[in-house]
Amino acid sequence: MANILIAGCGDIGCLLGTKLSQQGHTVFGLRRNTDALPECIHPIKANLAVEINTLPNNIDTVFYMAAAGKYNDTAYYQTYVLGLKNLIFSLKKTSAKKLFFISSTSVFRQSDGGIVDESSPTDDGTFSTKRLLEGEEAALESPFNATVVRFGGIYGPGRTHLIDLIQEGKAHCMEEVWSNRIHSEDCAGLLSHLLTCNEKNPDSLDSLYIGVDDLPTLSCELYDWLSEQLSAPDADRKEPTEASRLMRSNKRISNAKIRAMGYEFKYPSYKEGYLELLP
Repeated sequence: MANILIAGCGDIGCLLGTKLSQQGHTVFGLRRNTDALPECIHPIKANLAVEINTLPNNIDTVFYMAAAGKYNDTAYYQTYVLGLKNLIFSLKKTSAKKLFFISSTSVFRQSDGGIVDESSPTDDGTFSTKRLLEGEEAALESPFNATVVRFGGIYGPGRTHLIDLIQEGKAHCMEEVWSNRIHSEDCAGLLSHLLTCNEKNPDSLDSLYIGVDDLPTLSCELYDWLSEQLSAPDADRKEPTEASRLMRSNKRISNAKIRAMGYEFKYPSYKEGYLELLP
């Protein structure tokens, strides 16, 4: 069993840490406020924006899962670039060998509804995608064997904003625009699966994987389905402008690569996932 550090141990980090602890791993969770960490995760109270001097020496694998608290360039730089570089510097004093950097499919800016996979080009045209890609590069250029995982739109317990909007009659969707999602339980499950693959064969993992479920879905189709389940009015339709397509992106993301690695989704589509969240 391994000693695992989850840096930026938020809700998904706690799900992952609990899962890994149940498998017999020793898990450390690093965050500014450690009060909310489950008992099975050993707390490390630290700020990633400054030098970190409290890491155990015997760390084997690191998951960098920090999330920006605000949507601005300063917050994204501090979270995805500076924080990671500070952690990498501190990790050089430990026995860490493997680094997972959690990123986002938002770095794929395709807007024509086409199929996207790990080989598709990225776009650093916004501050958010620029900082995410800088973080990915810093991870891959670090002294550790690094793998980047780009997650799609995450939903699950505590992430029910869309359900709330539909219930309140405030939802609107853009016609003919695709969306790609993943349940938070599958985020943790997928990362746990990659860790297991790495432990069996450290050379088995590639540098990049995408985390989305099996079913890219037209946004209005999802909204209509949720409205029906909730007995709520249909969401307002909006015809997307070219500018809105570019801003929101419009793509169908393939999970074939992670499927080929043997991962089986607990929630292969939005229907299985959202049914458990409905009031």
